[in-house]
Amino acid sequence: MSCAPLHLFEGVGLELEYMIVDSNSLDVLPIADRILTAQAGELTNEVEVGPLRWSNELVLHVLELKTNGPAASTAGLTEIFQQGVAQVNALLSDAGGQLLPGAMHPWFDPASQTRLWPHDNGPIYAAYNRIFGCRGHGWSNLQSAHINLPFWGDEEFGRLHAAIRLALPLLPALAASSPLVDGRISGVLDTRLQVYRSNQRVIPQITGQVIPEGAFTAEAYQKKILQPIYRAIAPQDPEGILQEEWLNSRGAIARFERNTIEIRLLDLQECPAADVAIAELIIALLQALVEQRWSETAEQKRCSETPLANLYNRVVIKGERVLIADSDYLDLFGFPGRSATVSELWQHLAETLFGSRLGEPLQLILEKGPLARRLLRALGTKPTRPQLAEVYQQLAVCLAAGRMFDA
Repeated sequence: MSCAPLHLFEGVGLELEYMIVDSNSLDVLPIADRILTAQAGELTNEVEVGPLRWSNELVLHVLELKTNGPAASTAGLTEIFQQGVAQVNALLSDAGGQLLPGAMHPWFDPASQTRLWPHDNGPIYAAYNRIFGCRGHGWSNLQSAHINLPFWGDEEFGRLHAAIRLALPLLPALAASSPLVDGRISGVLDTRLQVYRSNQRVIPQITGQVIPEGAFTAEAYQKKILQPIYRAIAPQDPEGILQEEWLNSRGAIARFERNTIEIRLLDLQECPAADVAIAELIIALLQALVEQRWSETAEQKRCSETPLANLYNRVVIKGERVLIADSDYLDLFGFPGRSATVSELWQHLAETLFGSRLGEPLQLILEKGPLARRLLRALGTKPTRPQLAEVYQQLAVCLAAGRMFDA
């Protein structure tokens, strides 16, 4: 996002990461560099395409579409991203490829099929690979949606960071789309987040507990979060290649160089309409928390990361069915009962924030569960490879057509 002085909720940045696959086999197709070259007319790691930018990621079978700078709001983003998907698919069709949604490829083998981006930013990716080993699901098989929200100054940062920390444990219940790995059901609704948590375990300070520590000024954030990360990695990164704000891998990270907080815990959905709808609900919730609709910012700041992380870890596994028995936590969201499932809490929040203005994507998610739950209903308990291919081909059709997946 831009360095212009945007205040709270005056803009939004959205990033969607897609897999590139063979149209027939659905195996990954590592040609992101060819697609970017075809669009830009020269090899590049990023190209502006109208209101979007297309860019590379760590591996060659992933392409990211993101807003070209901050958008004023989410209005119109569904159509903008859907057009971007169509443009990319048109280029991919000449190579026998297409985009595939969802947060993890269901049968991708990272040990044998990973091909890292070898061009610009190569030294950064090489350093990651040397230190962590990037031929694993936690590096090369996790496609997400990121929301970037602006702040200006410590006061706004503290209010926004406090609200985001509270909401993070609830996000997988809306957005989980990765119930499969290595051709089988994993037993975890959000497998992407399960592997995300451990992909840098050799330096645990980088991810922490995923839920960020309670740091509510730039100075406190540097002291509590960034500086310990930089010290921990320094022996393995003597040239300081990775000692930047993006090294922080918590579920939301402060980007002070552009005055935003980036939320990173959302699995990619079946179509942009779903990603945008989830983003709209999250932003509305955060705005209500920042405005102290149900609880004061001081109360929100007192929440420790450990109980928030414990709830988050449960929701990663069981999603919207997790029971919240902490009435103090529910009080922060204005929930009237002393306990609730995460699904019940989201239902209450959606009705409170949107009333009758819920669109089809949110209605489907709230009624039938996140995409991961709907995929499991379609696949059964022991899906075969042909069954996986059939259902994931349906997901590719959903993406191309801009429609929701309903088992």
